[in-house]
Amino acid sequence: MRAVEIRTFGAPESLAVIDLPSPVPAEGEVLIGVEAIGVGGVDTVIRSGALAGFGFQEGFIPGNEVAGTVTSVGGGVDPAWVGRRVWAFTGEGGGYVEQVTVPAEKIVPLPENLPAADAVALGTSGMVARFALANAHFAAGESVLVRGAAGSIGIMTVQLAASGGASAVAVTTSSPERGDRLRELGATHVLDRSGAGEGPAGYDVVIDIVSGVDMPSFFDRLNPNGRLVVVGVVAGMPPSDFGAKLMASFRKSLSFAAFSADSIPEPDRRAASADQFAAAARGELRSVVHELLPLEKAVLAHRKMDDGEVFGRIVLTP
Repeated sequence: MRAVEIRTFGAPESLAVIDLPSPVPAEGEVLIGVEAIGVGGVDTVIRSGALAGFGFQEGFIPGNEVAGTVTSVGGGVDPAWVGRRVWAFTGEGGGYVEQVTVPAEKIVPLPENLPAADAVALGTSGMVARFALANAHFAAGESVLVRGAAGSIGIMTVQLAASGGASAVAVTTSSPERGDRLRELGATHVLDRSGAGEGPAGYDVVIDIVSGVDMPSFFDRLNPNGRLVVVGVVAGMPPSDFGAKLMASFRKSLSFAAFSADSIPEPDRRAASADQFAAAARGELRSVVHELLPLEKAVLAHRKMDDGEVFGRIVLTP
């Protein structure tokens, strides 16, 4: 089968299509014929080599979510799964493939009317957005700023904050055109990437998908008792002394947290994903697919991600 690996850390061109033996499901696993693969910001960060210190090595196959049809099962797995359409979390990687084996507890059945591409545009992103807002203790009536809102996590955070009764949902994005699209999804205020523009004087919650050197400046945007939660580092790690900025606002009782969905128990993640797939099938939640590209165009997909061209999620189709 075909797969895409990170041959060397660096530019998108470091991705390469390779041939691998078709996998066989082990005890407790299912084999999925992959129809759609979500291309996430974390894939590009891993490819760049920025996370090599966390154990990622050259030769790694990126991709943490796929959707497709179960074609066989290993021992101890109900054979009734065969032929069912599912979404699957593949872990830290392994998803840029034509076939993949995953533990049965990491799959979620898909509604009949939800396309595979929509499932991977919504799956991990919707789950992260949902639990990030919960981690921030967001409540109806509070104001929310989503930093880096044009990506799939940001789009889902905007929708969930709006449907959750936020008094305002501000977004940072790179162009008025993207701002208009985010307004259609629930944003009430559109700011530029630095946070400049007309909006509330302060926010109760900031969900930050960008991070990078400018992250500490967004502590200044928080109301007293405000909370900033970082869920991504697409612009790189924040400066090592960012805590000094937080402590400078000591009397405002601000809070900072880093959030990863890895900290959520597997059953809770599956239940959240199932709820959101059902909501999308009912038309209550929108998944945004920027573009469908064949698996062998993974380099182009990453180039578009690096260039900031993507609104929503690029989906690879084997």
